[in-house]
Amino acid sequence: MPATSASLRTLAFVLAFAVASGCSPRGEQPAATDPEALQVAVGGLLSESAEAWNAGDLDGFLYWYKSGLETTYIGSSGLIHGWDAIRARYAPTFEPGAERDSLRFEGLKTRPLGPGLGLATARYVLFRGDSITSEGVFTLLLEETPEGWRIVHDHSSALAN
Repeated sequence: MPATSASLRTLAFVLAFAVASGCSPRGEQPAATDPEALQVAVGGLLSESAEAWNAGDLDGFLYWYKSGLETTYIGSSGLIHGWDAIRARYAPTFEPGAERDSLRFEGLKTRPLGPGLGLATARYVLFRGDSITSEGVFTLLLEETPEGWRIVHDHSSALAN
């Protein structure tokens, strides 16, 4: 059956609305985060974080956590809300004279969750010389910000030794 002018006008309206609202007629989504780029970015972030930890630089270690109250950390002491509270949790470890073991990360796996969002899992190892003093696993939720990738949630769990 031939299309009527009313149905053509309706189709034209729907297409014009879809284009104006940023949607494509086929429902295409914004470009997702590139998996390889995410792996490289998070690998670099963790490398710099461990270097700051090992140098005794608390603010350098926390640089990769997004500033603000929405950032969260879960560890053995429970749920902590906000960058300032996370900093307060780590501060005693960085006080002059405090004993702090060296840190490294192993087995990093990342995956994009959507545009500008990523998930990372890995293992942390605290060590002194050749001896492992503590180890555990962690999951990070990361957000791509104008400043680069930032941690918005960190859930770290120690493994029994």
